[in-house]
Amino acid sequence: MNTRKCLYFSLLMAAVVLGGCARAARDTTGFAVVNKATVNAPLKETWQAAKAVLREKELDLYTRDKRGVLVAYTNMRRSLLVPNRVQYTLTLLETSGTTTDITIETVRQVYGVTLLTYPGWHDRKTTDDSAAQEILSAVESKLCSTDSPPPATAPSSPENKS
Repeated sequence: MNTRKCLYFSLLMAAVVLGGCARAARDTTGFAVVNKATVNAPLKETWQAAKAVLREKELDLYTRDKRGVLVAYTNMRRSLLVPNRVQYTLTLLETSGTTTDITIETVRQVYGVTLLTYPGWHDRKTTDDSAAQEILSAVESKLCSTDSPPPATAPSSPENKS
């Protein structure tokens, strides 16, 4: 009887050690979904428009540098008790004095612990890039609305008043 208990205990311990809660870090190469667009606006205007759009979308905005990289995060949500969020990395590259290339990388992130890291956010593959496409179109529309002059209104003349 003791032999059986010892065998069951050994199998249970082997399952716990081999299955474990912690795991090695995954290879995150190619996890990002990339969207690109070119806008007819200088880098400074595109930078300001992108920041405004990210704030309108209520994303947590982190500015890395003023040379054209913005990082924004969605609010943290839980699915099956695991915290997750989405990271958007916008890279703005001035191609000429009047055009700018915008690249958005979308990565889903989960909060957890691996064998090789402290607790933190870890990248996971994402398939839904609809929010990134909305961000691109919002930046383009914001830049188009600043390029066009406001519509002319007819001045009111005192003769037309009766």
